[in-house]
Amino acid sequence: MTARFDGFVPGRHPLDAFGAGGFRFAGMSHRGSILATPSGIRIWPVTRFAEITPESLRPVLDEAEAIDFLLIGTGADITFIPAALREHLRAAGITVEGMATGAAARTYNVLVAEDRRVAAALIAVD
Repeated sequence: MTARFDGFVPGRHPLDAFGAGGFRFAGMSHRGSILATPSGIRIWPVTRFAEITPESLRPVLDEAEAIDFLLIGTGADITFIPAALREHLRAAGITVEGMATGAAARTYNVLVAEDRRVAAALIAVD
């Protein structure tokens, strides 16, 4: 049985599954969006791309010294990352790439397995 996720699990964990409105990782499940940084995976209260702001990405920015690359799972469809947000992250030394959530989750798993300095902001999809 999978444990319910209560808000934060420390450490880097691959994503075991995604879809049906949530994610499974570290023996837990969560319905909703998540933010995965080198320090751990946390609930991310973003439900659509328009809600992504520098403030919603504060945990990523707080760990910028440990992150080279941020994957943003934009939902079911690919959405262009606005130049202002891209520049804000670049100023912190982080390269950002937006892609559909499924592709972002799969790419995150590959990069974590390669021990790369990656974070992921993933909007849940059905």
